[in-house]
Amino acid sequence: MSRPATITDVANEAGVSVSTVSRHLRGDRVRAAERIDRVITLLRYRPSPAAQSLKSGKTGAIALVVPDVANPFFAAVVRGAESITSQSGQTIFLANTDESDDRETEVIEDLLSRVDGMILAPASENNPNPQRLADAGVPTVLIDREVPSTGGFDTVLIDNDGGARSAVEHLLAKGHERTATIAGSVESTPGRLRLEGYMVTMAEKGIEPPADFVQRGGFKEHGGYQAMMRLLALPDPPTAVFVANNLMTIGALRAIKDIGVKIPDDLSIIGFDDHPFSEILDPPLTVVDRPMEQQGALAMRMLLSRMNEDVPHRATKRVILDTHLVERASCGPPRNSPMSIGPRARGP
Repeated sequence: MSRPATITDVANEAGVSVSTVSRHLRGDRVRAAERIDRVITLLRYRPSPAAQSLKSGKTGAIALVVPDVANPFFAAVVRGAESITSQSGQTIFLANTDESDDRETEVIEDLLSRVDGMILAPASENNPNPQRLADAGVPTVLIDREVPSTGGFDTVLIDNDGGARSAVEHLLAKGHERTATIAGSVESTPGRLRLEGYMVTMAEKGIEPPADFVQRGGFKEHGGYQAMMRLLALPDPPTAVFVANNLMTIGALRAIKDIGVKIPDDLSIIGFDDHPFSEILDPPLTVVDRPMEQQGALAMRMLLSRMNEDVPHRATKRVILDTHLVERASCGPPRNSPMSIGPRARGP
């Protein structure tokens, strides 16, 4: 049809009443759900947010508040969330907090009256904002990070500890007792658990890494660059490095290139989170991967369920998705003698 499809068109084509379609769009269970979804796709129907708001008193909008919109992981989360809202008519507001509790507070205060629900990746674990949302009655799902001190929220996490363990075990199996890590913020769930995974795995093998082998990169590219520079400048540098997120890995690889270190001959490296660039690097990068879009899709399903439920106090869900190691060519056995990183080694 030349004009945009209406809810009446959907109802007529599906052979149901307009009220049935309306209830389905709200998330209620209806017998003809699959048939209605097929017709919605066929007619490319999009509900009118304005009309829905007038009828229901709702805004038709959901906020997705993340610490870093430049991080490819959060871009994948948004894609996953949008795959669920593409037929339900909700609009997603994406907001960036730049890993700051204060900025997060400002963003949430601005969005409170403009959205029906929120998916939040808290900037830190000592964060009052999830409780502020609960007090305001805004359905909220936490993603990637949690705030254990408050609890009471549906949460979608990944196995941060297990992912870090798999990376470190892989390096140790290749003989790298001098394995270092570039960690993120330990005030956040991923930063804390990935560092714990590194430390515990090293300890289980009877290895106590030097204090300088734990460098902080703040989950940022420039932080990863500076941290790797510090590691490579040590008198007895590591033979392998586990980097705890994708942006820090990019920075670390830039530092390795600037110094003139060869991977994996001089240094083995594993990053956390896969990325299209990982396969085209020379050599391709070994990474800890996770189902990023699935995290976003699952968080959105959980939020819509929470927004549409008749029993607001049902038990919360805490889902932990698996990670897996993608082995490529950036890891090899350590050199027979420690490499010497200094003025003589700089340059190609």
